[in-house]
Amino acid sequence: MQETGTTSITTPQTSSQTFDAYALTRPAPVLMTYYAIIAVLSNVAILVTMPVLYFRYHTMRFKFDEDGIHLAWGILFRREIQLTYRRIQDIHVTRNIIQRWLGLASVAIQTASGSAGAEMIIEGVLQADELRDFLYRKMRGARGDEETTHRTEGSTDDATDQALVLLRQIRDEIHEIAKARRDDAGAST
Repeated sequence: MQETGTTSITTPQTSSQTFDAYALTRPAPVLMTYYAIIAVLSNVAILVTMPVLYFRYHTMRFKFDEDGIHLAWGILFRREIQLTYRRIQDIHVTRNIIQRWLGLASVAIQTASGSAGAEMIIEGVLQADELRDFLYRKMRGARGDEETTHRTEGSTDDATDQALVLLRQIRDEIHEIAKARRDDAGAST
C-alpha cells in the first residue's frame, strides 16, 4: 500500500507473476489445520479420520513438469496419479466455507475417462486461481503444439496424400484384374 498525502492507494499484487507451479511440491501447512477441523467436526469418527488425514497430509506430494502432473499420497495404500496436460478436459476450483476462512482451495482436474468425479484433486493450494490458469495454459499449449507440429511438418497432409495415392493404386489394380478376368472368361466361351 502506498500513501500519498491523506489518500491511500492500494496497488494490486499480481500473484500470477510470482506464482511458479513447478516449485509447488507440497500442500500448504494450513491444510493440516483444515484436516484437524474436519476431524473434530466428525465427532466420534475423529479416532479414524484424524490419523488418516494426518498421514495423507504428510505424504502428499505434487510434481508439475513439462509433460504433466504427478500426485502421490499414502503409506499403507499408496496412491499415485499421473496426468498429461493433453488429457485434461476441465478444471474446477472449489472452496467450502472453512477453506475460504483458511485461504485454501481444491483444484479438481477432470479428464474424459468416463468417471463421474474428478480424476485428480489437488488439495491445500493457496493460489488456486493461478494454478488453474497455469493448467489451462498448459492444457491449451499441449493441444496447440500438436496442431502446430502437424502443420509445420506437413505430416498429416503428407500421410493423407500418401494414403489417397495408395488407395487409388489399389483401386486401379483391382479394376485391371477384374477386366482381365472378364476378358479371359469371354475368350474361353
